[in-house]
Amino acid sequence: MSRGEVLGRPDGLPGWFDPLLTRVAECRTEDFTALRRPVGKGGRASAVLVLIGEDDGGRPDLLVLQRAATMRNHAGQPAFPGGATDPEDAHAPATALREAQEEVGLDPTSAEVLALLPELWIPVSGFVVTPVLAWWRKPHPVHPLQPAEVAHVARLPISELADPANRIRVRHPSGWIGPAFQVRGLLVWGFTAGVIAAMLEMAGWAVPWEPGRVVELPDASAPVPAARGGAPDEVVP
Repeated sequence: MSRGEVLGRPDGLPGWFDPLLTRVAECRTEDFTALRRPVGKGGRASAVLVLIGEDDGGRPDLLVLQRAATMRNHAGQPAFPGGATDPEDAHAPATALREAQEEVGLDPTSAEVLALLPELWIPVSGFVVTPVLAWWRKPHPVHPLQPAEVAHVARLPISELADPANRIRVRHPSGWIGPAFQVRGLLVWGFTAGVIAAMLEMAGWAVPWEPGRVVELPDASAPVPAARGGAPDEVVP
């Protein structure tokens, strides 16, 4: 069983981070998923960057990217920056920051790693993912650096993710049903939506919503349409 781990509370950290960090220190894998890694199965280590900053009004937002529609896996799907651990990566934060730098041009020194969320098993890919929670202390423009992999970058306001009008559930062609968000032209679902939903609850940002609305996902083999509206491909503070 994996648990969350708080690595630090740097000076200047916005007060709205406090409830989330307090809860992260106590959270376990089951707070995010009911899936368990099979005994004796290692899985490939990977990490994603859950990067939260502030807009000009001091309101928290979350950095996400949209995978290119031509990718073999996760085509067109919004996701956190991240990927598989390389041999030279010292730890999960190193992986997450490196991937974010390669994918969207994030300056690693602009972000402060705060905590590690529990390791999460992704059976369809065999990855064991560590979500790395970080504060974007000095936001700067970011944009897709690898067009073959990243089509779009956006900063999604936490208030819009929590808005009941933007929350739905989706049904995959396999029959799986899970949480999702419709925000700024993006349909966020799957692993990414599950982590966001859990964090909203842990931080006290969630607003009561009606989970009865279920939207059918397109055939898994068909690319998801690119984002319409919302932020431009270059995301600025």
